[in-house]
Amino acid sequence: MRQFVILRHDHPQLHWDLMLEEESVLKTWRLNEPPAIDPTSDESSIDLVAEVLPDHRLVYLDYEGPVSGDRGEVQQWDRGTFSLLERSDDSIVALLTGEELAGRVTLKKTDQENQWSFNYTAFF
Repeated sequence: MRQFVILRHDHPQLHWDLMLEEESVLKTWRLNEPPAIDPTSDESSIDLVAEVLPDHRLVYLDYEGPVSGDRGEVQQWDRGTFSLLERSDDSIVALLTGEELAGRVTLKKTDQENQWSFNYTAFF
């Protein structure tokens, strides 16, 4: 099983970095809010904008603390494993099993540069 992590990062503004393990790197997207769903609501999914970022080192699967270059601090918001269901140049579909999230994630490129759509559907 591959690993994933979502880091709460406070620089340059508060955001959450979704990182999916792929071979020797972490494919990374910036989310402007956590992909949390209130289990008491009728909603079972959330749609967010995801900005693709450069690949990150695998060390971030376990790292919490200051980021080099005076780029703030990161702390784990969620971590776990995932199963890849589909993968193409412009789409990723995976099943996440984490401490906070358990469900299906779909990432798709949009027409805007570096922008992807992010959909998370929880398994309640």
